[in-house]
Amino acid sequence: MDVLVKLSQFLLSLSLLIVLHELGHFIPAKLFKTRVEKFYLFFDIKFSLFKRKVGETVYGIGWLPLGGYVKIAGMIDESMDTDQLKQDPQPWEFRSKPAWQRLIIMLGGVTVNFILAFVIYIGMTWFYGDKYIANEGLKDGVWVVSDPLLKAGMISGDKIISIDGEHFDRFNEVNEKLTTAKKIVVERNGEEKEIVLPVDFIKQMLKNKAEQEKGFVLPRVPFIVSKVEDASINSSVLKPKDFITSINGQEIKFADQVKPILNNYKNQTVSATILRNEKPETVQLKVNANGELNIAFAPIISLENAEKLGLYKLNTDHYSLLESIPIGLEKGKDKLVSYGKQLKMIAQPETGAYQGVGGFKAIFDVFPQSWSWEAFWSITAFLSIMLGVMNLLPIPALDGGHVLFLLYEMISGRKPSDKFLEYAQTVGFVILIALLLFANGNDIFKALTGK
Repeated sequence: MDVLVKLSQFLLSLSLLIVLHELGHFIPAKLFKTRVEKFYLFFDIKFSLFKRKVGETVYGIGWLPLGGYVKIAGMIDESMDTDQLKQDPQPWEFRSKPAWQRLIIMLGGVTVNFILAFVIYIGMTWFYGDKYIANEGLKDGVWVVSDPLLKAGMISGDKIISIDGEHFDRFNEVNEKLTTAKKIVVERNGEEKEIVLPVDFIKQMLKNKAEQEKGFVLPRVPFIVSKVEDASINSSVLKPKDFITSINGQEIKFADQVKPILNNYKNQTVSATILRNEKPETVQLKVNANGELNIAFAPIISLENAEKLGLYKLNTDHYSLLESIPIGLEKGKDKLVSYGKQLKMIAQPETGAYQGVGGFKAIFDVFPQSWSWEAFWSITAFLSIMLGVMNLLPIPALDGGHVLFLLYEMISGRKPSDKFLEYAQTVGFVILIALLLFANGNDIFKALTGK
């Protein structure tokens, strides 16, 4: 059932993005009286799941969910249909239109993608508001759960002052900023310290799948027992929802303090104070050879639970529709800049960020197992930005490649020949196939290796 929920969100988001992107090409083409022969959601190699001709256009749904397309008369596109180019140009064909009209048609798709993303961010700001923990509310610092970050010199309890010189008010922004960070300034024991991250920081992070899922830092939380296995050496002592508040007289305020203490008592029995039903009790706990208690605990709790426990204040800001517009636009801009930085890192082999490139499975995995409209719209907005940016890359066969040739034509006054465009489209198609194989190959490799 969980897989069906994820799949439903994935297909709905993908379909929405593809249809609107292609509408971005379709509408200006129609406005400029250019014939659109086909409008397809997904690819219809050999056969279609559905198709119907309305006027001069065949509308349909293909069986291969790798994208979609509009087939515009007189244009060399992914269909590689060049038969029409053997005839004299017709007034309704793409190649007969002025360069500025062709440019608008080609930019229509990515324009819609960016507009969609900004509209979603505005709508989400208006409808959901903003829930966050103020960074200044983390008076005891953060819990560092990333080994590469620990190796770089950051420790649990550090208060993050700035990331790459940028200060921030909301803790929710931290993990995304750390993805492309180079330098962190923290406060430790009343003093500021500068932590320089290694060039291959992201590569180190990508080596461990569990690391990627945890993120970099979390709000510090108490050690709350979530599950006690029947075979656990402490199954007769501990119960779910127990708080461990001290071990051998050492106060335990946060979960990140437990492991370092237990490492000093391997294969020993320790005296611990637990809080059960709001009453303190003293128990004896056995520590195994790895410095563990053989129990599961809740390392991540929701913001709502954190507030109920009195750990942090959960702030919620609500906005009117007018107030949501500049805030939503700012969120969209931040996401766009962030994705640009990620692409830049991917293009730098020394960072190892290319190892994190994923295909359709990676996108599928982003969606939650339970239906959440808030998560759905947030993911869809970011995917829309990704789709817009990727389509603008100056690769023949992508919108950006067509735009590049059109700009050349407008500046030089010389139109590339149809034969050149045909060859360029072929080269671009090969590049796209290689990129798809690489991205989806990464997905397969991760699935096989568990990384």
